[in-house]
Amino acid sequence: MLKIVTYPNPVLRQKAEPLEDIDDSIRRLIDGMAEVMYSDDGVGLAAPQVGVSERLIVLDAGEGLMSFVNPEIIQKREDEETVEEGCLSLPGIRLEISRPTRIAVRGLNEKGEPVEMEIEGLLARVFQHEIDHLNGILIIDYASSLQRTLMKSRLKELGKKG
Repeated sequence: MLKIVTYPNPVLRQKAEPLEDIDDSIRRLIDGMAEVMYSDDGVGLAAPQVGVSERLIVLDAGEGLMSFVNPEIIQKREDEETVEEGCLSLPGIRLEISRPTRIAVRGLNEKGEPVEMEIEGLLARVFQHEIDHLNGILIIDYASSLQRTLMKSRLKELGKKG
């Protein structure tokens, strides 16, 4: 079974590589990522979070399991909402993060078929969080200098475990 990679593992800071072929090994990776996400009570997971630097995410924000290969955000609405977010790769850290409430996304499904959709609410937030992972961005990158100071000891703890 795959395992969650935690901060400060360097794979979390790499820009993930696009996938060329969607074959059985990728579908097995999707299944494994979904298993890890559900077992850790997550709503989304990016491949770098299981140590694989490829552009692949799985999510389930209450509407059933979705997977996207080479996902991208093609449009963001102006209206934003600030909500507390956590991250499986940063256990014990929660931050208020402002993100657009509606976005348009595209990518490929597990069969290699193009998918394009407009999403909102929690699903839009999860999608943006996971896309950040594919670009080497973590929720701590949104923290203010005061929040960074308050998190310093927790991040140091994670560094010792990692």
